[in-house]
Amino acid sequence: MPDRPTHVLLDLDGTLTDSAPGIMACLRTAFTETGIPVPDDARLRRFVGPPLGLSLARLGLTHDQAEAVVTVYRRELEAGGMYDNAVFDGVPGLLAALRAAGTTLVVATAKPQPLARPIVEHFGLHRYLSAGLDSVFGPAMEGAGEHTGKEKVVARALAASGGDQAGAAAVMVGDREHDVHAAAANGIPAIGVAWGYGEPGELEEAGVAAVAGTPEELRGLLLG
Repeated sequence: MPDRPTHVLLDLDGTLTDSAPGIMACLRTAFTETGIPVPDDARLRRFVGPPLGLSLARLGLTHDQAEAVVTVYRRELEAGGMYDNAVFDGVPGLLAALRAAGTTLVVATAKPQPLARPIVEHFGLHRYLSAGLDSVFGPAMEGAGEHTGKEKVVARALAASGGDQAGAAAVMVGDREHDVHAAAANGIPAIGVAWGYGEPGELEEAGVAAVAGTPEELRGLLLG
């Protein structure tokens, strides 16, 4: 891991914001309306972070069932569920400190970009990003049977921000294993955050370089 990263890629759900309440509520409505048994809260919580299509595939739903769930879920999100959300304590101060130190900050999320950007703007987090809302990267809206791997999102974020250029030292920050794997696929290390939605040991098993217990601890890892 670089001693002092020049570029920091930040996951959104579970890293910058506590989005589980809204996501889980929208999923409950989606499963209920489509007549599919609602998973328990522990299972629903695992939906937060990874691509939705991947999580639905793991439930063993048919393509038509998954498409129906996605349709209702996105309707509920766009109706306001995506704002049933909150910025984790300490995150604004962390981002301000990183920007003050000259760090290039971008968001790289598995949440569809058309949803991620309004959320970042709603909570005022774009003011800390190097190119404002243009520094928020996510996949396009996809059907239930599709899911863009997060490694592609990370690659786009690196290329657009200059994090893949000679002399740059980039790191991915996230709360789930797919953040770590996406970073590795692009040849950069990952730092995990313990306040997100990962299962015990998930980040370590994925090969994370370090895990921060608090935003203040993460600031120390990134700024030294």
